[in-house]
Amino acid sequence: MPSLFRFLTVVAVIAGIIYGIIFALANFVNPKPREITVTIPADKFLKK
Repeated sequence: MPSLFRFLTVVAVIAGIIYGIIFALANFVNPKPREITVTIPADKFLKK
């Protein structure tokens, strides 16, 4: 039974580290805004 508690503790610590990394990426990394130009072919506008 102690090995089960040790395993669950290790899994909980790893999950906490992953959650912390995702939280830090979501809050402290800012993407660079840039303009995007998309060309649409003329046949997309023609009604059939």
